[in-house]
Amino acid sequence: MNRFPLWKYLLIAIVLLVSIIYTLPNFYGEVPAVQISPTRAAYKADNLLLKEVEDELNAAHITYSSAALTGDSIKVRFADTDLQLKAESVLQTRFRDGYSVALNLLSASPAWLTAIGAKPMYLGLDLRGGVHFLLQVDMQAALDKAVERNTGDLRSQLREQNLHYSGINRDHQTITIHFSDPATRAQASQYMSKNFSDLLLSEQDAPGDYILQANLKLATQKHLEESAIQQNITTLRNRVNELGVAEPIIQQQGPDRVVVELPGVQDTAKAKEILGRTATLEVRLVDENHDIAAALQGQVPYDDELYTERNGRPLLVKKSVALTGDYITDASPGFDQQTGQAAVHINLDARGARIFSDVTRDNVGKRMAILLIEKGKGEVITAPVIREEIDGGRVQITGMESAQEASDVALLLRAGALAAPMDIIEERTVGPSLGVDNIEKGFHSNLWGFVAVAVFMIFYYRVFGIFSTVALSVNGLFLVALLSMMQATLTLPGLAGIALTLGMAIDANVLINERIREELRNGNSPQAAIHAGYDRAWGTILDSNITTFIAGIALFWLGSGPVRGFAVVLCLGILTSMFSSVTVSRALVNLTYGRRVRLAHVSI
Repeated sequence: MNRFPLWKYLLIAIVLLVSIIYTLPNFYGEVPAVQISPTRAAYKADNLLLKEVEDELNAAHITYSSAALTGDSIKVRFADTDLQLKAESVLQTRFRDGYSVALNLLSASPAWLTAIGAKPMYLGLDLRGGVHFLLQVDMQAALDKAVERNTGDLRSQLREQNLHYSGINRDHQTITIHFSDPATRAQASQYMSKNFSDLLLSEQDAPGDYILQANLKLATQKHLEESAIQQNITTLRNRVNELGVAEPIIQQQGPDRVVVELPGVQDTAKAKEILGRTATLEVRLVDENHDIAAALQGQVPYDDELYTERNGRPLLVKKSVALTGDYITDASPGFDQQTGQAAVHINLDARGARIFSDVTRDNVGKRMAILLIEKGKGEVITAPVIREEIDGGRVQITGMESAQEASDVALLLRAGALAAPMDIIEERTVGPSLGVDNIEKGFHSNLWGFVAVAVFMIFYYRVFGIFSTVALSVNGLFLVALLSMMQATLTLPGLAGIALTLGMAIDANVLINERIREELRNGNSPQAAIHAGYDRAWGTILDSNITTFIAGIALFWLGSGPVRGFAVVLCLGILTSMFSSVTVSRALVNLTYGRRVRLAHVSI
């Protein structure tokens, strides 16, 4: 009656073993480390860089535990934070240009655990320490950018349609086009209404001047603002993820603000550098009419900028941007089919394809410079001669030094540029010592809560109280293992969720134990009372947990940040508690009492 088949015991044993393995990494803690990552597409992390890092540390007589190439960064581990800070200072001096040298914390788990995917839970900002930023998005700049783009499009398309205008200018978000006669203005208005549906048109008359004004519609402005903040969030997330920051939190707060939390990062300056790592593409024409020698002597024309090509040759490039990376829909690394050199293949949207086609058609025989703008600095990747019109929206950029650089450039272009500038209006650093203090307090609150529950259960239910306590311990093990497998981020609200889960999980065992007591008082045999107690309590346990689970889902759906973290722990805890309180405790009861044919008494 009270016996499990062998497969159930084996299932429980396997689940316990897996849970222990995946919980272990959380007890090894973290070690201080320094991370060196390339910040420009022309640089890369490889074995040569690893050797340079090791030589630099050895020359400075700084002892390190290990140094390894992980992904696109070098990570060096140290025994304590003093060595970490000394190494960071030395490496910062040596790799100042082109690389980011940042403090980090890495798991101290053995290699065999890491090899099977057993990793510790990520710790949130309040437990691990790190930096918190609140950024304000400049929505006005996003709208100005859109108006500027429309102004350029209007210039080119009105010329294409032979709609002659005497002047076009932009004043903030108002585009003003001047015509010499009302008939041309009417034709232009009709064309713009059809092809520029985002613009609201209005007419004004002056002596000898027929004006057509265009402003962004309110619906368009709202859409641009929403798109700008979402693009900024995506860009920041892509850049931070590529630098290996564990579980960063990047989310919108209000209509025009973004919260960025980088756990484990203690260097605020480096964190700001991470946030600023975005890149975009600019296509400009090369100025071949002015003397390059005079430009090298400091006499750079007003409309030009002086750059240096990768082969070291100086280049005068016009300031006027013909095409920007805003029109890029995709970028992927590849190779030039004719030369076999590494290249980046770019897809443009419809408007970008039209602009690029116009630029190449109107400037056949001239040189066109393709610049990568990163961290406010421009780099000429290539400056080919335009042989023919390029249409179709697919562009190939050659001049890459290696396939790795092509991959890096494609990644930066996919991440895109910020749709609008952002200003840091609040920054906060949580020190690692405060994080350790929070962990200690959270752990002790869970521990003493568990001890209090265990003492009460054993005192009140005797042997069955011991079964309930063991099941509660297993529930905690299951929950931590599950969170570790999911690589969830544990925060203070998450610790509160664990404490609440452990407190609620014991309710199921209380229901079972009281049901068994009731069956014994009704005169049933101990074996029948145990069987009936578990079977009849199951319905009540299921109903109570489903209602709590629904509340947890509502918290996750409607909440954000810490509230969602609490909801995740609560929902997972409900699932693990239903398994441990019913199946695991029943297995312990069956092993203790189930094989006794004549059972006269149970300790409950």
